[in-house]
Amino acid sequence: MIFLRLGEEILVLTLQGESVIQDRINVANKKNDALTSKKGKKPLCKHTEDALDQYFTTLNGDRPGDLYDLVIGEVERPLFKAVMDYTQGNQSQAAGILGLNRGTLRKKLRAYSLLR
Repeated sequence: MIFLRLGEEILVLTLQGESVIQDRINVANKKNDALTSKKGKKPLCKHTEDALDQYFTTLNGDRPGDLYDLVIGEVERPLFKAVMDYTQGNQSQAAGILGLNRGTLRKKLRAYSLLR
């Protein structure tokens, strides 16, 4: 098996031939190039890594608690806000863009006080 990271996704490939694997690698490289080539900015995953490195540095050896919830909350709220703005408040469209059930989206919007 081969594991490839495509942005936030990790693909697990079984060996079906080198051409399939090379195609997947090419797709991953193109996605990463597209992320980094936009106005010379670094990709979101690099910003996240840098922020987490800085966060751990400021802990001075202390153990963090609920880090997963902290990070998800920091990312989800602006994501949901941006998608809701993009869809002009249309929850069905937003749920489709996000790949979520509309009920799940509503629950998250309520949690982040983003319901209009």
